[in-house]
Amino acid sequence: MKQLTHYDIKNQENKFPITIVCDAIRTPENIGMCFRIAESYGVSKIYLHENSPTIENRIVKKTARNTLQQIEHSTYSDFSSLLSGLKEENNVIIGIEITDESINISDYDFTAHQKIVLLLGSERHGVKEVNYADATVSIPMYGRNSSMNVIHSLAITLYEVTNQLLKINK
Repeated sequence: MKQLTHYDIKNQENKFPITIVCDAIRTPENIGMCFRIAESYGVSKIYLHENSPTIENRIVKKTARNTLQQIEHSTYSDFSSLLSGLKEENNVIIGIEITDESINISDYDFTAHQKIVLLLGSERHGVKEVNYADATVSIPMYGRNSSMNVIHSLAITLYEVTNQLLKINK
């Protein structure tokens, strides 16, 4: 067995109709990893809150590697205006959050939507304005802890979403 390098691997490159909205994420590592994970899964765009670390932040750059230039991104100041505008563009807003109405991520039919916005909450408080979401999905967990890092949640969610979308395109 031989471990492959980046030069040995040719990924099937896809762009999906997926947008990520980061609701006031505060740590530069999480912003950088958001770009890295989003690029890996063919996300179309990322929105960052104006108070989040910028892409000029040294730690964001280091963590994101070269993905900052590979994915479209914008900043926003008014959360409700951004989400209202995205809804007007026929996006469904899906919060990655544990609520009393959350659907198990593997039971949610992401293929029922043409355009998807994944809403990520802050590290401390989750999605503060969860009622802006059309639905919320949760990731089953089997330990005592009830939450995980926001970027780990994003990675798991993007894996599920893109797997579902790829199945209908075959």
